[in-house]
Amino acid sequence: MSAYLARFLDSELREVMASHPAALVVGPRACGKTTTTRRHSGSVLRLDVPAQAAVVAADPDAALRGLDEPVLIDEWQLVPEVLGAVKRTVDDDPRPGRFVLTGSSQADLTTSGWPATGRIVRLTMFPLVGRERHGDPTSASLVDRILSDGTDVFGNPTSSWDLHNYVDEALTSGWPEALRVSGDRARDRWLTGYVDHLVTREAPSLGVMRDPGRMRKYLHVLAANTGGVPTHKLLYDAVGIDRSTAVNYDNLLDSLMITQRVPAWAGNFMDRAVRLPKRYLIDPGLLAPLLRVDHRRTLRDSDLLGRILDTLVAAQFRAECAISIVGADMYHLRDANGRHEIDLLIEARDGQVIAIEIKATAAPSRTDARHLEWLRERLGARLALGLLVHSGPRVFGLSERILAVPIASLWSS
Repeated sequence: MSAYLARFLDSELREVMASHPAALVVGPRACGKTTTTRRHSGSVLRLDVPAQAAVVAADPDAALRGLDEPVLIDEWQLVPEVLGAVKRTVDDDPRPGRFVLTGSSQADLTTSGWPATGRIVRLTMFPLVGRERHGDPTSASLVDRILSDGTDVFGNPTSSWDLHNYVDEALTSGWPEALRVSGDRARDRWLTGYVDHLVTREAPSLGVMRDPGRMRKYLHVLAANTGGVPTHKLLYDAVGIDRSTAVNYDNLLDSLMITQRVPAWAGNFMDRAVRLPKRYLIDPGLLAPLLRVDHRRTLRDSDLLGRILDTLVAAQFRAECAISIVGADMYHLRDANGRHEIDLLIEARDGQVIAIEIKATAAPSRTDARHLEWLRERLGARLALGLLVHSGPRVFGLSERILAVPIASLWSS
């Protein structure tokens, strides 16, 4: 991959900068924030460059004067005082399109007191997903289109995809730099280096973690449980840490946007539901360096294959929820006795629900949709659509408001 791939953020940033004085883009390190925001900027302040950071730290207000706008302030959290300077500048002159800030940690929004509420619009960026790599990233959120058009949204994939292709899609990752290198070995080195940097440099820089070895082991356990609902005790016992340390690790990794805890859905008919969050790595490509897996091993291990596909599909919907205009949040659902489980459940602000089951099979049947049908009977009209996402080639109906959809149709429709 060499040419620039348009991102969801391009459209969002154009819209925000046409009406607001500033935007703040948060996302994991190396997901493409700087590359994309540079295309929308007139000048750049790189606070990961010590000389530039020193100038800004000495007098943040003066450092912002006279620069061509929009001014990109890259990695703002390295000199957090700059956020106050941006606030003061846009207070004095609230013209649209003045500043774009990027950051690799969500924690700094809280520690800095977030003084710019109402002035700076916060946008989220993730690693590349299928619609950015293979489809049209300029169209509306898939979530919004499903809620508006239902089953009419989906068509068969425009090219041939099978299980081998989906495993490749997942393990090559969505990190732009990893996709740019040539060959599997080079990509593996890049992803391994990414994890090394995370546990030895990035996490310690936030002052929470003192043992890179244990952090790496904790990430390994999370990778082995991605797409699952492990108990807290299972996680911290596997690493030999106490609950307090595990909570700190979880908060740190979520802040760095490397992991996500998808909460359990609290439907009013679910009195005996599992309340634990579902755990995900933010990008399935991280499983390769953390679990030392490749294409061949994945296809020979049904549990691993299921987790990788679940993580791949969750990444698509996470990004689509982030750009949804109607507003949507992602959950999972599992009853306490284990009889019913929905892999992902997306709830819009108006209460409409999209339910998603993910199967590795290329030939799904109505039996595979039994949990979706169970949910439909309980939600009634609130269920906008149930999706059985599979590895086969065709879109087809399974029952009322329940559709079998190839994974590739999530980005080619």
